[in-house]
Amino acid sequence: MSHRPLPQARDAYPHFAAITTRWMDNDAYGHVNNVVYYSFFDTVVNRWLIEQGALDIQHSGVIGLVIETHCNYFAPLEFPQTIDAGLRVAHVGRSSVRYEVGLFAAGAQHSAAAGHFVHVYVDRASRRPVALPAALLAALKPLQTRA
Repeated sequence: MSHRPLPQARDAYPHFAAITTRWMDNDAYGHVNNVVYYSFFDTVVNRWLIEQGALDIQHSGVIGLVIETHCNYFAPLEFPQTIDAGLRVAHVGRSSVRYEVGLFAAGAQHSAAAGHFVHVYVDRASRRPVALPAALLAALKPLQTRA
C-alpha cells in the first residue's frame, strides 16, 4: 500500500521566515519552478543559523553539506507572492541534522510544498564529519519537534 504525502499544517512548524518570490522564479507554466523550492529551503535554514550565531559562512570551522533532499508539491506558488517558509528539526545525530521545511502561501493554513534536507557537518578544511558544535545544538533546540 502506497503512502501519499499530505500538505503540512502551519502549526507543525515552530519558526517562519518570509521569502519574496522573484520574477525569474516563474517558469513557462506561470508558477515557481520546482528547483527554486530547494533554494527556499536553503534560505530559511541558513538564515536561521546565521541569525542564531551558529554559522559564519565565511569563517566557521564547521560547515554543513547537504547529502539528501526531498520535496512534495501540493499547490503552485508564483510571482509575485510572499512565501512563509516554516522550519523544524526532525532529527539531530552526532554529525547530522534533518531539517524539514513547509512552504506556505502567505496566510495559508496548509503547505503548498513540504520537504527536507539533511546536513552532515564537517570540518571546513578536511571535509571530514565532526560532532555538532555547541552553538549549533543551541540553535537547533527551539526547532526540534516530534514530527
